[in-house]
Amino acid sequence: MPTLRPSLPQPASGPVTERIAARVQTLGGGLAIRRALPTAARRMVGPWVFLDHFGPLPVRAGEGMDVAPHPHIGLQTVTWLLEGRVLHKDSVGSVQEIRPGQVNWMTAGRGIAHSEETPDGESGTLHGVQLWVALPDAHRHMAPAFAHHPALPRLALDGTDATVIAGTVAGLRSPAHALSPLVAIDLPLPHDRPVRLPLDPAFEHAVLPVRGAPTVAGETVEPGTLLYLGTGRDHVTLHGPDAHVVIVGGAPFDTPVLLWWNFVARTEAEIREATDAWNAGTLTPPVSAYAGEPLPAPPVG
Repeated sequence: MPTLRPSLPQPASGPVTERIAARVQTLGGGLAIRRALPTAARRMVGPWVFLDHFGPLPVRAGEGMDVAPHPHIGLQTVTWLLEGRVLHKDSVGSVQEIRPGQVNWMTAGRGIAHSEETPDGESGTLHGVQLWVALPDAHRHMAPAFAHHPALPRLALDGTDATVIAGTVAGLRSPAHALSPLVAIDLPLPHDRPVRLPLDPAFEHAVLPVRGAPTVAGETVEPGTLLYLGTGRDHVTLHGPDAHVVIVGGAPFDTPVLLWWNFVARTEAEIREATDAWNAGTLTPPVSAYAGEPLPAPPVG
């Protein structure tokens, strides 16, 4: 049974290299994921409170991802694909397909529900990440919203291009509307040379390998491991060959949060209220574009 456990900000006071093993879980449609945040070793990186790496998964027509409608409060969700397509549907009326190089940015605020599916007839490979950002107190009860950004800024770095998924890197700013100081970067590494990526030393950062086994700050890291870098770095050097990483970072979060099921809150009472409202059908409007029943919220542990 799920239990309530506070996510406590525990930023390092300087540069470190801390390995965090991801937990393997399964989503709808049999999709295996590696959950790098939260873990017992580290609950947050800046405002990032959740990081799933899914795939690569071979997909045949009629198979793939099928996550029925489920609710969120108090967070923003970020969906980033490396391969394949995903169809997003939500309770504010959005129906949006996402492809590699695009980002879906959903703000739950006081409550939103959504589903995620592999589109009909899709075949090939599904591979990507989903991340959650804990909303600061001033915004966590705001109206829900959804945005799709089909084009993102790209920064030329040492023979490759870094995509700025969120935040600002070297003066290039993502259009995604973040409500805390943060950054997320997609970085494929070239075969024959290291890459020097500029960082904000006020942020704490972590690197997630999504393909290959890159060397990051002198440490070789494979998929299934998140490398936490701490604070105080103005750059990090990464080397492939032919590896691919996602980097997240942000200003250390200043408030403990409760992360339970799909909710980010501050108190157990908020969690129970959201759970009861969802199961009663009053937390959000239905995801009317989805053909199926929503997921029930499990009992609060």
